[in-house]
Amino acid sequence: MQGLVSFLKGLGASRLMAMVAVTAALIGFFGFVIMRVTTPQLTTLYTDLSFEDSSAIIKDLDRQAIPYEIRNDGAVIMVPKDKVTRLRMKLAEGGLPKGGGVGYEIFDKSDALGTTSFVQNINHLRALEGELARTIRAIDRIQAARVHLVLPERPLFSRETPEPSASIVVRVRGALEAQQIRAIRHLVASAVNGLKPQRVSIVDEAGQLLADGAGSSTDVDNTIADERRAGFEKRIRNEVEAIVSSVVGAGRARVQLSADFDYNKVTQTSDKFDPEGRVLRSSQTREESSQTADNTGQVTVNNELPGNQNNNNAANARDQSKKTEETNNYEISRTTKTEVTEAGRVNRISVAVLVDGAYTKNDKGEMVYKERSKEELDRISALVRSAIGFDQKRGDQVEVVNLKFAEAPAVPPLAEPTGLLGMLQFTKDDVMYVIELGVMMLLSLVVLFMVIRPLVKRILASEEVASLTGNNLPALTDDSAENLIPNANATAQLIDVAQVQGQVHAQSVHRVGELAERHPNETATIVRQWLGEQQQPA
Repeated sequence: MQGLVSFLKGLGASRLMAMVAVTAALIGFFGFVIMRVTTPQLTTLYTDLSFEDSSAIIKDLDRQAIPYEIRNDGAVIMVPKDKVTRLRMKLAEGGLPKGGGVGYEIFDKSDALGTTSFVQNINHLRALEGELARTIRAIDRIQAARVHLVLPERPLFSRETPEPSASIVVRVRGALEAQQIRAIRHLVASAVNGLKPQRVSIVDEAGQLLADGAGSSTDVDNTIADERRAGFEKRIRNEVEAIVSSVVGAGRARVQLSADFDYNKVTQTSDKFDPEGRVLRSSQTREESSQTADNTGQVTVNNELPGNQNNNNAANARDQSKKTEETNNYEISRTTKTEVTEAGRVNRISVAVLVDGAYTKNDKGEMVYKERSKEELDRISALVRSAIGFDQKRGDQVEVVNLKFAEAPAVPPLAEPTGLLGMLQFTKDDVMYVIELGVMMLLSLVVLFMVIRPLVKRILASEEVASLTGNNLPALTDDSAENLIPNANATAQLIDVAQVQGQVHAQSVHRVGELAERHPNETATIVRQWLGEQQQPA
């Protein structure tokens, strides 16, 4: 301990402080590097969290003693990558995240005995709104959603029931397509009893009206018709482009298609009568008969008495008549035909196909453009007609033109490596982690060789210079020239110790010169001291 204390006292206050500062800097730097390298890699656990969900998740992470990091004002939580899956399953078991709203779990802890029907109805409405908001947030591009439902009750003694309505406020990334907006309206309308899609209003976070809740069914039909036309054109265009690209090559064909639709709904009824197809419907027959007797026109009492005995009764002449009537009703054969032509008939299709030419190599190995022949274009045109269902009576048009494209043909994508190379593929996180380790190692080397090494050399060099300029330095005279070389050798050994690398020079004179170049001030002082000693009288 006494030797250590004497060594520290011999270093001096300035060199001791410098050594302490260098040691502290080294410990701090390498401690930071070690902590940064050993820190587990963090990845996203959840994004777009509400304050309630973020608070509940952080509380659960603190209870499990799992390190985490909060970003974007609590909306994003980062956790170690190897624990993401287990944490998500564990949090899902506890019902987290809830999505910033209340769903049907509101009935899990409710007291049914002390709850009135009014409170139950309000809770049911809140649960329905919360569940719809969660479902809407699951759609792509939608960050948050809030749903308001109006479910009016039927008044007493009223024959009409008020229609329910809904209003939705969404926060989106980018812009929603018309098909997505229509899907949201039908989703909400199907989940609420009696709600029509026309009664659903949608507004974004900027206050822009995406869907009008007071719209009529005509607007909805027009939107559906436009989407149907766009979908038909896209499907036919993809089919034509696929079949043409298989002939001319991928990326060397452009197809544009326009379809004219008739959205008028036509109902036609026709009656057809067949006179040859008679059918007996009813038949009626009527027969009448009458008979009259001739009594010579005498009216007597005897004739009027019943059972009169008139032996002179002879066969008198009688008048008889008979009448028969027959009525037959026939039904003529009749055919009634009703035809309903729905809206959306295709009146005409126009197709424009632009194909690139062929590229061949000349004798110099250069790519040369070559136009396609007329026969090849006619074959492509025949394929397009067959693909679209060409109908000349309908007025369809197909035009195939061969022109040189402005850009070069697309380069086919490189095949993905398989086997061992495919197994060694790194993800983006792995690459960033390797880059981070490389940067840390590079910084460590830079600090070690550019900062620490010069400081140590300067401290040791100052100590050697101080020992050379002290009182213990032996006096050199002109008579002791032979002793100069041994002293220079001793000085060179001290310089070798200061340089750490242990360089050994062959000539002592060269070492003295090197010492003089490194410390010109101290060298000049020593020379002046020598000159002063020589001028003093003996």
